[in-house]
Amino acid sequence: MRPIRVLTWHIHGNYLLYLSRANVEFYLPVQPEGREGYGGRGTTFPFPDRVREVPAGAVRDLALDCVLFQTRRNYEVDQCDLLSDRQQQLPRIYLEHDTPREHPTDQRHWFADPDGLLVHVTPFNALMWDSGTTPSRVIDHGVFVPEGVRYTGEIERGIVVINHLRSRGRLLGADVFARARERVPLDLVGMDAESLGGLGEVHPMQLAAIESRYRFFFNPIRWTSLGLAVVEAMALGMPIIGLATTEMATAIESGVSGCVATDLDSLVEAMNRLLADPAEARRLGEGARRRALARFHIDRFSRDWEETFSLVTGRTQPGRTRVAPGLSLAVGGAR
Repeated sequence: MRPIRVLTWHIHGNYLLYLSRANVEFYLPVQPEGREGYGGRGTTFPFPDRVREVPAGAVRDLALDCVLFQTRRNYEVDQCDLLSDRQQQLPRIYLEHDTPREHPTDQRHWFADPDGLLVHVTPFNALMWDSGTTPSRVIDHGVFVPEGVRYTGEIERGIVVINHLRSRGRLLGADVFARARERVPLDLVGMDAESLGGLGEVHPMQLAAIESRYRFFFNPIRWTSLGLAVVEAMALGMPIIGLATTEMATAIESGVSGCVATDLDSLVEAMNRLLADPAEARRLGEGARRRALARFHIDRFSRDWEETFSLVTGRTQPGRTRVAPGLSLAVGGAR
């Protein structure tokens, strides 16, 4: 049986890299204007051959099995521009990467499609979004790290990995980072990090080797999904310090894989303890890696997505992925 053929957009490069481990053919629309999501494979990530580019104008001629939306624009605008009438009746999945922004508990998701499937990347997201009558399920993150790169922690500083932290402000904890940096040596990497005195952007394929030398990973983010940067740091064997908000509260166990709290003073104390005690940092880092292997293994992630694509296209029955509380899972069909 040939692989399932899925149209999606290049929205989050790291996530797409991990998603491409699933035995599925992905087609990425390309436009020369470089609009968000239309850059194709790009040159940043080592995608496998089953991730393919297609000119945007040729999408309607593809023999597709499923459409995977990743942004509101994908769903409300792009599909009308790209897809034929027949393709708009295909099984459809909306991958929601983020927490609700308009209201933490009462925002209804715009993917209001009882014949589609809304996939959340964390149980916390599924809990907070109002999915209405749209079937929903959770597929936890899955990551891999470069072979031979593991935590060493010899740099007596913490590292923070966030893109555009200054412009994204309190949501991603710009103020928390600034206050913590007054009391703990911290380096910021990511796009526009220089504007906050950081080190700047690091190529994604080089990040693991750089951050693994830092004593700990600090996550100041208040409100977002569990960041892939956190999960990748766990997989490297780094101890994680962060706010006990969103899915961080379940991903990190204080005293086992790092420290999470809502009190910044407690976090600063924990960071300074790790700077003074490299053996304790290694112990917590080993706990973080064990947790990453148990919960965020790339093989489990790939299987969950393969089962999900098979299910919505009618090729199999439900498997390991979890359906959000109170909702059933329907196979995609005509609207």
